[in-house]
Amino acid sequence: MNFEKKIYRSDMLRCTLCADAPCTAACGKLDPAKCLRSIWFSNEENAAISLPEKNRCADCPGQCEEACIRPHEVPVRKLMMKLYEEVKPEIEVKGTGKKAILKTDICGKPLENPFLLSSSVVASTYDMCARAFEAGWAGVAFKTICSLDIHEASPRFSAITGPSGSIIGFKNIEQLSDHSVEENMAIFRHLKQNYPDKFILASIMGKNTEEWTSLARACEENGADAVELNFSCPNMMGEGLGSDIGQVPELVGHFTAAAKRGTSLPVLAKLTPNVEKMSPPAEAALKSGADGIAAINTIKSIMGISPHTYVSAPAVHGMSAVGGYSGNAVKPIALRFIAELAKNPLLSGMHISGMGGVETWEDAFEFLALGASSIQVTTAVMQYGYRIIEDLKSGLQLYLAEKGFRSVKDVVGSALDNISETTDVLERDTILFPKFHHDRCIGCGRCMISCMDGGHQAIHLNEKRRPVLDGKKCVGCHLCRLVCPARAISSAGKRITRVK
Repeated sequence: MNFEKKIYRSDMLRCTLCADAPCTAACGKLDPAKCLRSIWFSNEENAAISLPEKNRCADCPGQCEEACIRPHEVPVRKLMMKLYEEVKPEIEVKGTGKKAILKTDICGKPLENPFLLSSSVVASTYDMCARAFEAGWAGVAFKTICSLDIHEASPRFSAITGPSGSIIGFKNIEQLSDHSVEENMAIFRHLKQNYPDKFILASIMGKNTEEWTSLARACEENGADAVELNFSCPNMMGEGLGSDIGQVPELVGHFTAAAKRGTSLPVLAKLTPNVEKMSPPAEAALKSGADGIAAINTIKSIMGISPHTYVSAPAVHGMSAVGGYSGNAVKPIALRFIAELAKNPLLSGMHISGMGGVETWEDAFEFLALGASSIQVTTAVMQYGYRIIEDLKSGLQLYLAEKGFRSVKDVVGSALDNISETTDVLERDTILFPKFHHDRCIGCGRCMISCMDGGHQAIHLNEKRRPVLDGKKCVGCHLCRLVCPARAISSAGKRITRVK
């Protein structure tokens, strides 16, 4: 299958991904809301596969668009027609492969698929975890259990949004579970009784050495499948708590050993990205008995300073604080740390549970390709709900099947040999020119502006407002391709040897 996109998020920016969407109710024959959601989550192939052979949109007047909560602002029928006419004909294999292709494990304990909720508000009660399991999540990293008296601030979230209003970057000043240890243990027992095949990764944080041991023991006794040690919460800054530990390898090792004394379960150390290198604390965790690493937690951040009150967001009675940054914007940073851990020979054999900005199956694939064996998600669930698991699973499943992988495990680490920590290994003797596709060009001139003011003055517009490249000036930086709003510039141009 050709996995080059035919439809993009930008084609449906006004869509709000409704609950109980009116477009589907108005159609009655198809489920356009589900198809649009799949497009949003980079899963257009499975959306097309789900459609019946007969094009039921061809002669339809478009009542779906009339029923939309933003009438005629979302091109629902046009997008459905593109699925029928441009995506469906290119699908070579009918169906999405065997579900068993997604089966994996955490330290030998089975997972039906690699997707878990990460330790946060999205996995903090019995009802929430049960609904997530019913939706198809393989497991949960339960919100961090502690004996501290937690009282949350209000409000405690803020965000940076894109043109559609969707969250790009997310900040929280949330702390740990506000339920007692006993209440959380009761939740574990209830979940394991009703969902024995689902994975419970119990996140814990102790106040002292003895408590790291006792909490780990309690989690095993009450049904947890593994224990995650929270050494990385940026919002727990008391002495010896949260990211204060994760920045000090000696403390990581000390408290990892303490937790291991309390349990025979696999133990994962969840490490902070607020360091230059993650390997030293990871190596300390391994030496003290850890079976795996979870990374990354949120990044310390400040955002949204008001020009009127001079307080950053979220503002709580005129004050705010440094908090944890997450969302799709942090994915490149997360991937950098995952690759560092996976390429470290001293950490060979450790399970890596990757997180940090996963929204789509393609995001998840990147973590897997760089060495993660399981994937955790929070911010995307907070924005879009547990339902995203449908597209995470089906998109990854189709990709693996089409590429000939027999197991999701086969793709783990597949990109590591192509990654270097430095740029001095890169070939620098040739130039790859961008290619202009004038049939797609809308004549906006954005490529020319960016090349003129941020590049090498190698583009001008002809009399038809189409870009023309000056090969003597172009250095092949491809800034023009990135800024083009019509996707009319590709990297399929001619490669030449640089003139010395």
